[in-house]
Amino acid sequence: YRRLLAQYGSIARAVGNSSESHNCAKSILTSDRLQIVVTLSEFFNETWEAANCANCLKNNSEGLSNSTEEFLDLFNKSLTCFENNLQGQAIDLSPNNYTEVCKNCNATYTKLNDLYNHLQKMNRQGGESTHSAHLCIDVEDAMNITRKLWSRTFNCSLSCSDTVPVIAVSSFILFLPIVFYLSSFLHSKQKKRILILPKRIQSNASLVNIQEKYS
Repeated sequence: YRRLLAQYGSIARAVGNSSESHNCAKSILTSDRLQIVVTLSEFFNETWEAANCANCLKNNSEGLSNSTEEFLDLFNKSLTCFENNLQGQAIDLSPNNYTEVCKNCNATYTKLNDLYNHLQKMNRQGGESTHSAHLCIDVEDAMNITRKLWSRTFNCSLSCSDTVPVIAVSSFILFLPIVFYLSSFLHSKQKKRILILPKRIQSNASLVNIQEKYS
């Protein structure tokens, strides 16, 4: 693609120059009714952009980015693991019985899936290629193929590592109403006041009446 751009650029530059090659370059670009050279150039440019190919390359487009090479390496390892664990099994294997694949390839597939999610996140923020939007079509197609094999063909699933935290948070939320009503009941409960009658000295009038009775 880089060679194609360079060649087309040289022809386009020749058309704009007043050199001997001007007529030759102009005839190459515009002599035919379809203008096939221009049409093909536009087609390749549109295909390159639609496939987001630049997102898999380094900034200078001299080769694949390190993250892309790492992903493709894990992709090949995953397919190799699938193939190796299918060999030697019965031909009439039940479509739902791929326990060896799920068990032995789980670690490789998990790494691949985590790396793909990481690349998506980094790509949205601007990664090695400094291009936004989607990952390149090669990476996306490779991940789609692997996920279809893993989930649909082999009926495998990834174990959720967040089970314990989810259960803990759910239990805490369920107990919140109980704690709320219990604390509300304890704080609103008032202790009964016990009235203690004070001991008072009898009045002088009552003492006189008692003395008169005994007298």
